[in-house]
Amino acid sequence: MSTTDTARPARKRSWLSSPLPAPRLPDAEVKQRYPRMRFQVFMGIFVGYAGFYLIRNNISLVAPILLKDGHIDKVGIGLIANAVLIAYGLSKFFMATVSDRSNARYFMPIGLALSAVANLLVAFVPALTGSIAIFAIMMFINGWFQGMGWPPSGRVLVHWFSTNERGWKTAIWNCAHNVGGMAVGAAASWGLAITGDSWQSAFWLPALIALVVALFAFLTIRDTPASVGLPPIEDFRNDPAKVEVDNSEIAQQSYWRVIWEHVLKNRTMVLLALANVFVYALRYGVLSWTPTYLSQVHHVSVTKGIAGFSLFELAGLVGTLACGWVSDKVFHGNRTKTGITFMVGVGISLVAYWLAPVGTPYWLLMVFLFFIGAFIYGPVMLIGLQALDMSARQVAGTSAGFTGLFGYVIGATLASTGVGWMVQHFGWGVTFGALTVCVVIAIILLACIGPEEKRLIASHDAAVEESFQEED
Repeated sequence: MSTTDTARPARKRSWLSSPLPAPRLPDAEVKQRYPRMRFQVFMGIFVGYAGFYLIRNNISLVAPILLKDGHIDKVGIGLIANAVLIAYGLSKFFMATVSDRSNARYFMPIGLALSAVANLLVAFVPALTGSIAIFAIMMFINGWFQGMGWPPSGRVLVHWFSTNERGWKTAIWNCAHNVGGMAVGAAASWGLAITGDSWQSAFWLPALIALVVALFAFLTIRDTPASVGLPPIEDFRNDPAKVEVDNSEIAQQSYWRVIWEHVLKNRTMVLLALANVFVYALRYGVLSWTPTYLSQVHHVSVTKGIAGFSLFELAGLVGTLACGWVSDKVFHGNRTKTGITFMVGVGISLVAYWLAPVGTPYWLLMVFLFFIGAFIYGPVMLIGLQALDMSARQVAGTSAGFTGLFGYVIGATLASTGVGWMVQHFGWGVTFGALTVCVVIAIILLACIGPEEKRLIASHDAAVEESFQEED
């Protein structure tokens, strides 16, 4: 550590700062209270994160109404939607650096409430949707507040759930975005039904529900076990963390020094971020263009194409849960082997979907699409989990946010604009060939992480064995 960092004065604490440890509870009370608190905080981040999806990017839900009314054109819809995407990717990283030093109990509900307010303003202040530029700025602001959801969730997962159970628990939590994604459709439809297809209702009604969810998150989330008088989860479950860093050292470093030392100079985090680019390009490259591909190549109806879109998301829920279980139970915490296995599944399913000749039964196309969705959502979840596992708890949110920055700002953008450009100029064959190359590159990048993860797992297992010997 440099002299500058050593001499840096301790930061003044605020109400948003991570709380000081509470007095340690008696052992008997610890055993009784720990399981209940773990369930409580898990439900807090699950329901809370689902709430973010109620108000993330509702412009796509009412795009047909806006286009029909002449309120906005297709280019405008795309610009507004991309504003949310880019803002979310940036915020997921930069707000994570704040989240790692903040109280998750306040951080997540505040972000959700601010996002809800942004949606209410869009619904009730006509001037804020009067032009594409102003509308896009408002949704950029909304996207920035949306970035306050994932980092505190990752912080809670790291502090309340230990290494050998985190894969399965993170997989279950990750299903929150599928729950929220389904709920927003129902909420928006309800709003349109009771207002006579007023597009504003798709913003204000989900926003009101999100405010209730924010209150629930505040009442249930607790920042760390120490904040409520409980021991660290590693001690409670006798399951040491893969990476440990002196907390006092990080506390004295500036935000940018932390990012530089523990993220940008961390080879594993850089490889994970690069892999995430190709994973997200695959995810959105297939998902976003499914209705168009099925319609243009296989001549199915628009309704059936949209059904394929929905099936892809449903498959993601199944695949995420399966991936978490396989990661913990089959590969014993080795996320790299799990990720590579699932990416091979993506490649096989993608090629089958691509090479299926015209006239292939619709149900078989849906089978291929289901398996692409099921397999790709495994690595989507795992890369964030690896960032949590393979970084110190104190910077876990920042590390995961870094991978998200690359995934959304680069990967998802390549999928939304790059795929469209490639299809228009070179056709579907070249496009699917490029997506298949993405699978190969992602596997190579994940394989490069394998040796480091193997070393950390061996170190973790040795620490567990040593702990058992000390108890004996």
